[in-house]
Amino acid sequence: MDIHRCRFVPYPASAINAVAFSHSALPPVPAGKKNLQKNIQVRLAVGRANGDIEIWNPLNGSWHQELLIPGGNDRSIDGLVWVTDPDEEMADGKIIHGKSRLFSVGYTNTITEWDLEKARAKKHASGQHGEIWCLGVQPPCSDLHAPRKLVAGTVDGNLVMYSIEDGDLKFQKSLIRAPSKKVKMVSICFQSRNVVIVGCSNSTICAYDIRNGSLLQQMTLGSDHSSASKNIIVWSVKCLPNGDIVSGDSTGQVCIWDGKTYTQAQRIQSHTQDVLCLAVSADGRRIVSGGMDRRTALYEPVAGQPGRWSKAFHRRYHGHDVKTMASFEGKGMSVVVSGGPDASPVVMPLRAAGKEFHRTLPHLPQTVNVKSAPKARFVVSWWDNEVRIWHLSSPSRDLLNGAVATTDLRKTRKLIAQIYVKGDHNITSAAISEDGTFLVASTATDIKAFQLDISDSQQLKIKKVEVASAGHGAMKVEISPDRRWLSWVESGSNVMAAEITVNEDGYAVSAPSKLRRLHRQIPKNILLGGLGTYDRNVTQMVFSPDSKMLSVADIAGWIDTWVLRVPGEETNGTKGEADDASSSDSSDDEEDDQKDATSERWVRNPNAALIPKLDSAPVVLSFSKASRQEGDDYTLLAITTLKQVLVFNPLRGSLADWSRRNTYAKLPEQLRVTRDLVKGVVWQGPRVWIYGISFLFMLDLSQDLDSQDASALSKQKSSLKRKRDGKENGAGGKMDHQNALAPHKIRAAVAGQDGVTEWVDVEMADADDQKGAVSSGVEDEDDDYDEDMEGGELQRLRDGEAGREEQKKDSVKQKAKWWHTYQYRPILGIVPLDGETVEESNGVSEGVPIPPLEVALVERPSWDCEVPPRYFSNGERER
Repeated sequence: MDIHRCRFVPYPASAINAVAFSHSALPPVPAGKKNLQKNIQVRLAVGRANGDIEIWNPLNGSWHQELLIPGGNDRSIDGLVWVTDPDEEMADGKIIHGKSRLFSVGYTNTITEWDLEKARAKKHASGQHGEIWCLGVQPPCSDLHAPRKLVAGTVDGNLVMYSIEDGDLKFQKSLIRAPSKKVKMVSICFQSRNVVIVGCSNSTICAYDIRNGSLLQQMTLGSDHSSASKNIIVWSVKCLPNGDIVSGDSTGQVCIWDGKTYTQAQRIQSHTQDVLCLAVSADGRRIVSGGMDRRTALYEPVAGQPGRWSKAFHRRYHGHDVKTMASFEGKGMSVVVSGGPDASPVVMPLRAAGKEFHRTLPHLPQTVNVKSAPKARFVVSWWDNEVRIWHLSSPSRDLLNGAVATTDLRKTRKLIAQIYVKGDHNITSAAISEDGTFLVASTATDIKAFQLDISDSQQLKIKKVEVASAGHGAMKVEISPDRRWLSWVESGSNVMAAEITVNEDGYAVSAPSKLRRLHRQIPKNILLGGLGTYDRNVTQMVFSPDSKMLSVADIAGWIDTWVLRVPGEETNGTKGEADDASSSDSSDDEEDDQKDATSERWVRNPNAALIPKLDSAPVVLSFSKASRQEGDDYTLLAITTLKQVLVFNPLRGSLADWSRRNTYAKLPEQLRVTRDLVKGVVWQGPRVWIYGISFLFMLDLSQDLDSQDASALSKQKSSLKRKRDGKENGAGGKMDHQNALAPHKIRAAVAGQDGVTEWVDVEMADADDQKGAVSSGVEDEDDDYDEDMEGGELQRLRDGEAGREEQKKDSVKQKAKWWHTYQYRPILGIVPLDGETVEESNGVSEGVPIPPLEVALVERPSWDCEVPPRYFSNGERER
C-alpha cells in the first residue's frame, strides 16, 4: 500500500466549554441484581465553542462518540444540563427508567432543548433578562409527580426560573434581581430541592430559597489584592452530599463552607491561577478541581480530622486551561471527564486516582470527515460550513521514482475549490462521486448538491443542483459508486433514496422515496424511558460496489439492507420484498411509492431479517471491493465498539464462513487491547486495512487466523503499556506498583513468640498527609512512541522480517495474515486514490491476487491546531 501522508488538509479543533453526564451516579445494587442497571442509558454530553454537541457512551471505558450534532453560525455551547426523571414501575413489574432530556445555554438569553432521537434542536425558550452564564436543575423529591425547574443565573445579576413540566420549556418568572447590574451570576448548584447556591463576581456566594426568592445567607470571600478589580470571581460551586459547599475562585483557592452555618471551614491554595471547575464524588469523599494553570488537583479528607481536607496530588493532563469537568460513578466506573481549549476530553480515574492512568480522548470526530474521488484523485474535507477539494496530481510511484521526485512536493497538490454552504447550520455530512463530478453536502435543514466540471484542468467549474429535501436536511449522505443514486438519513432514522439523472443542463435529482426499515420489537419499558428511540439513529450507510445493494446500521446494532429491483426481472438472483408489504418503523409517515413500473426501485432484501443484531454499536459498515461473480453473494464487513470483526453474506442473511472460523478470540491481541475505536476501513482485494485515531491494522480475509501464532507474537511484542487486564474504572490502565501515586503498603519482619519471623503490615497514620509530597513520573496516555519502536520496524526485523530474501526464493509467497503499526496519529481519515495502471499485482494470498493500493492518510496532530494563548505561571515557559 502506497501512502500519501497529508497534514495540509485542515480540520480546526474547537474548544470544549461544557461537559455533563446524564447520571452523576447510579445507586448501588446487590450483586445478584446488577441486570437492573443494564438498561440505564448513561451518556456524556460535550459542548464545544463552535456550537457542536457530542454524545458519548462510556461503554465501560471504551468511550464511543455515538452522535455529533453540528452547531451553526455565531453559536456556542457554554453550559449543558441533563434532566433525568425518576424511575417508574409498570404493572408487570418492569422498570421504566427516567426519561433523559438535554438542555444547553450559549451566552445568550435562550435555553435550548435538544432532540437526540432526531439529532436537532427541539425547543427554545427565552425571557426578558440578560445573557445566561450558568444553569442548574432542581433535584427530584420523594413525590415522583412533583415538577422540576431550571434555574439560571444571568450576566445582569438576575436569577430566573424556567418550567419544564410535561415535556415543555418556557420562562416562568424572575426570582432575584440584583441591585447592581455589575454583579454577575457566574456559577450555580442546588444544596437541596429548594435552596440554590450561586457564585457571583463580587466576592460573594449567595444561598437563595427559590420558593419565595429570599436571600438565606451571603458568604464573603474578601478582596483580591493581587488583582486590579479587587473582586474575587467564584467560577464554580458544588455541594457535597452532607450539605457542605465547595467553591473555586479567581485567586486559585478551593474553599470549603459549612452547609449549616454558611461559614468558611477551610481554604486551600492549590492553584497558581483561577480555579475554573469542580467535581465531587457521589459519596462526598473526593473533590477534583481544574484551573487556568492546567492543573487537575485531587482532595481527600484528612484522617482523624472531620471536616478537614488536604490535597492528595495534582497533575497537568491538559495542555491548556481546565475549563469544565463532570463526574460519573456506576456500572463499575468511577471517572472524572474534563475539557478545555485544547479540545481533547481527558478521562481521569476518581475512585482509583493514583492507581490508574488517565486517558486522553481524541479531539477529532468518530465520523470520517474526509472523502475521495479516486478516479479524479480528489480529496474532500469539510468542517463548519466549508468544503475544500484538493487534487493530488502525482501518484506515489512517481513521487518516489519518477521525475517528480526531485521537485517540491507542495507542487504535487493543489486546492482547487472552496465551497461555503449558506445557512445558519453547519455541515453534517458530505459525499463525492468516484469520478469527481457530483458533490453533495448536507446540513440539519437542507441538502446542497453541486456539479463539478473538470474538463478545464486550470479551473474547476461548480454548478448548483437542486435537491428536493423538503427542508428536513440530513445527518448522513452517500452517493452510489455508479453515480446513479443519492441516499441520505433524515430525522435521525429515516432512510431516503433519490435517483440522479443526466439531462441537457447537467445533473438532476429526482423526488426522494422513503426506504422502510424492518420493524424491531423493542420492549415498551425501554421506549418510554431513558433516551427513547435514540439508539435507532442510523450512523452507518454504504452502497455495494455495483450500486445494487444499500445497507445501513443504527446505534442499537440492527442492520437493514435493500436491493435494486430492475423492471421485469429479479435483482441479484433474489426476489425483493416490497417495502409496502411490511411494517414501517416508528414513524407514521406513509411512503411515496414508486408507481412507475418501468423504473428501477429499491426494495427490501428478503433475507434482511435474518441478519443478526450486533452485540454493540457498529463503528464500520463496508462492502468488499473485490469483483463479484454472477450469483455470488456480497461481502459485508461490520466492526463494533467491542472490536468484533464480523463478515456477512447479506443476500443469504448469514455470517460468512470466515467469521464462523475466526472468532473474536482469534483476532490479534494488538487489535483487541487497543483502546481507541475503529474509524474506518480501506479494501485491497481480500485485505482490509482497519484504522483508528492512532493505529492501522491489516487483516487478510482470505486466510484464517491462527490463535497460537497471534498469542506467541503478542508475548514477544510485550511493549503494549496498557493492556486490559483485571478490573478497571473506565479511564486508563492500571499503574504498576512502583509508579502508583497511592500510598504503598509497607511491611516489616517481626520475630514471633516461637522465634518464627512474620511479616506484619505497618500502619501509616500520616499517609494522607504525605500523599501531597509524593511525586512520580506518570507517563502520558498518548506517549506510546516506544510501542512504535518495539512493535514496529525493529520488532518486525527481530521476528524474522530480516529473512525476507530467503522467503523470496520460495516458489509460493507467504503473505502476512495481519499487520499493524502505530506510526500514524492522530488520523482524521484514510481514503483511496487511483494510481497508474499496474499489470503486476502485489502478490497472491491463498490464490487471490492482491491489487495495488494508493491512499491519502490525513493526520491532524493536536499540536498543529490553533488554540488561544494560555496563561504561564511564574517560572514556566513554552516548551
